[in-house]
Amino acid sequence: MKVDAVIFDMDGTLFQTDRILKLSLEDAFERLRAKGTWEGETPISMYREIMGVPLPKVWETLLPRHTIEEREKVNEYFLERLIDNIQLGKGELYPHTIETLSYLKQQQLRLFIASNGLPDYLTAIVKHYRLDRWVDEVFSIEQIESLHKSDLVNQICEKYGVQNGAVVGDRLSDILAAKDNGLLAIGCRFDFSQEHELLQADLVIEDLLKLTELLPFSKTLYPSLD
Repeated sequence: MKVDAVIFDMDGTLFQTDRILKLSLEDAFERLRAKGTWEGETPISMYREIMGVPLPKVWETLLPRHTIEEREKVNEYFLERLIDNIQLGKGELYPHTIETLSYLKQQQLRLFIASNGLPDYLTAIVKHYRLDRWVDEVFSIEQIESLHKSDLVNQICEKYGVQNGAVVGDRLSDILAAKDNGLLAIGCRFDFSQEHELLQADLVIEDLLKLTELLPFSKTLYPSLD
């Protein structure tokens, strides 16, 4: 079986979110401190643990005692800071992202991004790094009422008729999204990944460039995928 489409996660897979996460989160919580609605340190470690879940769940976890309106305001400011930091060049793609995407596109694979990030944030990354040179379409979790990555990947599969595809991501939501849609699950052992989650992936890589060796998959190397 040959894979004809690859669906990538964005945060922690293509984009090194950690580069701007701390900066942006510190700004957001400093604003809360100035308003007298937060005391103590910024919960960066907690955010890292839940990285990959939709933002409403992020703020519900980080700010359990705040109102929905307060969380929405923090979220808006946080996104503004993220986008500003991207445009200022403070972020960075993972090593070999461009080489990998370019190679896969040359192999005539269809490439997509399925992310829990919001549209404006994803657009900022795509524009800054010109990812649209290789990526056919970017999908945000905001397009799905359920906020489930599996449903987002299903939308891509239905729209583009993907049957023999792979999902590449660093968290369990990416792995399950692949399996729920009958696709190959490729886990990335990157910044936010967790070993007990990667155990559920079909394959695990430590460098995106490894995909240029593995894709498209051949029957000789992976007879179990036939």
